[in-house]
Amino acid sequence: MKKSIIAISIVSLLLFSCKNETDKPTRKLPERKEPKNFSFELKNAKEWFETHKKDQKKLDIAFAVNRIDGKNFTQLDSVIIPTDLSGDIEFYLPFPFEVASLDEVDKIIIFSYPTQTFATYENGILTYTGPTSMGSKIHKTPTGLFFTNWKAEETISTFNDEWELKWNFNIENKEGVGFHEYALPGYPASHSCLRLLEKDAKHLYNWADQWVLADAETVKLKGTPVIVFGSYNFDGSKPWLQLANDTKALNISESELNKILKPHLNAILIEQEKRKASK
Repeated sequence: MKKSIIAISIVSLLLFSCKNETDKPTRKLPERKEPKNFSFELKNAKEWFETHKKDQKKLDIAFAVNRIDGKNFTQLDSVIIPTDLSGDIEFYLPFPFEVASLDEVDKIIIFSYPTQTFATYENGILTYTGPTSMGSKIHKTPTGLFFTNWKAEETISTFNDEWELKWNFNIENKEGVGFHEYALPGYPASHSCLRLLEKDAKHLYNWADQWVLADAETVKLKGTPVIVFGSYNFDGSKPWLQLANDTKALNISESELNKILKPHLNAILIEQEKRKASK
């Protein structure tokens, strides 16, 4: 009798385990168009722009690959261009499409200093990515875990009152660090903030959550987690130029991101649960 009970228990446990596995939601990646030919080559900036200036999709990819905006693009002598521009922008930038360690994280923004790119993930799935211009050699962007705080469609820089910042979202209130639209010259040039193309700044502005204050001095609920990681070689050539010889030179692997995320995941999930409990 005892053996029968044990056998039934084991079968029940196995069935329960199988049911739990079946009940787990299936991870579904967004449909994306992959380029047929994946390689890069150097081109004359002005000549390439004149040939493709009416094709906004190709321009967006070229600007992102060179971490630059349209105004500054033609100021360069040469630029790095994919030989096949038919794919979606995610294929030309370095972040992985999936990060399993973020399965339980509803929203997160990650900025890579070495590659000068950013990405958003929702429950481990890459949902948006683009170029950035982070802190210069003198005014480096701080790294680590932050949370979005307050935001403003237009504000004036606390460092220079001639700098008008559009779609500004603060992530470090005391130091005045945030992400916003501003010139992308093709290298890290900011005064510690995270510069974005206007379309990207506006997207993050609408997508991320603000903090919730209990009073003027007390944060009740933190906003969307933001991780800034790595360092930039200011004395070397632009890293993305390596793509001409090695298409995987800048790739950020899932395992690399897991190591960066691991020390922060517990804090992120605690703050996330606080927001959910307040609803």
